[in-house]
Amino acid sequence: MILIGLTGGIGSGKSTVSSLLAERGAVIIDADAIARELQAPGAPLLSVLAEAFGDNIIDSAGALDRAALAAIVFVDADALKNLNKIIHPAIAAEMDRRMKEQRNTNNVVVLDIPLLAENPRKGLCGVIVVDVPVDLAVQRLVQFRNMDEADARARIAKQATREERIKIADRVVDNSGDMNSLAVQVDEVWSWAQTLPPAAEDAGERTNEA
Repeated sequence: MILIGLTGGIGSGKSTVSSLLAERGAVIIDADAIARELQAPGAPLLSVLAEAFGDNIIDSAGALDRAALAAIVFVDADALKNLNKIIHPAIAAEMDRRMKEQRNTNNVVVLDIPLLAENPRKGLCGVIVVDVPVDLAVQRLVQFRNMDEADARARIAKQATREERIKIADRVVDNSGDMNSLAVQVDEVWSWAQTLPPAAEDAGERTNEA
């Protein structure tokens, strides 16, 4: 298994890069997708979240109201810390399970993790950072996710800076251009990833519990 970390700030287009890598043959382990699965209607974790943050974060269909939860945690540092304590261990356990399934394969496995700079992983074979200027990220969040600009900037401010992410990168994908430019860069990082030596046995484990 060749284990690659993929990260990028909110609004960077990291999910698009992840999808392009999957099209080229990568096995994607997506932290956000796992979080959504763990928070699906009827999932035990959803009850824990409701107990911690109130029943108003559950909508009439029994699903997590992400906007309601975000409105709580993105204006209260203690609430955000509490949320992370609840969801991070559950997400990490499922990611570990999926990585173990890939250990003895020759696959390129991509850990798609928004907060990789904040929560490093052991022994990754390489790290890809998707990068865009902050103003462009805000523009995309307002245009495509219908976020208020102030909310978008607040969320970006709570993540690692561009400079902090780039510091951990082996490859930087500039997603400020068009899809053709992005596809060319993804082809380049895909070729690079396939040349890397296999991951160590403990690769991918978190180096801290932040």
